[in-house]
Amino acid sequence: MTNKILVVEDEISIATLLQYNLKQAGYEVVTANDGRAGLDQAISEKPDLILLDLMLPKLDGMEVCKELRMKKINTPIIMLTAKDDEFDKVLGLELGADDYMTKPFSPREVMARVKAVLRRSKVIDQPQDENEQAMGEKSYHIGHLNVYPDRFEAFLDDRLLEFTPKEFELLLYLLENKNRVLTRDQLLSAVWHYDFAGDTRIVDVHISHLRDQIEENSRKPKFIKTIRGLGYKFEEPKN
Repeated sequence: MTNKILVVEDEISIATLLQYNLKQAGYEVVTANDGRAGLDQAISEKPDLILLDLMLPKLDGMEVCKELRMKKINTPIIMLTAKDDEFDKVLGLELGADDYMTKPFSPREVMARVKAVLRRSKVIDQPQDENEQAMGEKSYHIGHLNVYPDRFEAFLDDRLLEFTPKEFELLLYLLENKNRVLTRDQLLSAVWHYDFAGDTRIVDVHISHLRDQIEENSRKPKFIKTIRGLGYKFEEPKN
């Protein structure tokens, strides 16, 4: 099945370039040139991925992202911004974007990031085959946290937790490497699949999101420990 990508971009030249390259790569593409239309398209078209410009007429990209996440629409979002501004990047991630790209960007870079996000989303959405079901689904049970990768579900006791695809992928990687200290650069490489040139703030923001969901007190985490000067470690709570 062909993946559908929604491009929300008001600069015609950039929208046309993205549309052309995505179609050449075999994707179905729908477009919107303002935030309000983009929000409506995201809801009605049910795309597999959204490329969302930050500065848009009628409704900016931050508001579109916020609205979608409030509606529990977890479609992966890559934010596009002309600003090389740390505040904009971090705020976008905090509102639920999975990634960001700063203009100008090359078509090759766009394709690499789109493929990386869709690859993970496809794995998350794949139903189990009969053999997998017979063997029993893979799961993690640590303290009161129960995670089911094949169903893209996590529970704290009986409460279903809400994650974006990238947050869930990060959680799984931490679980798979329980009790190991992981540097921010390791996490960038393993979860985001490309070099962020030392911009490790994206890791910290996603870790903060995870802690808000799974920790009883995010300021005194029991699951995800900060190892000062190194990175993070996922461990079983001691009490």
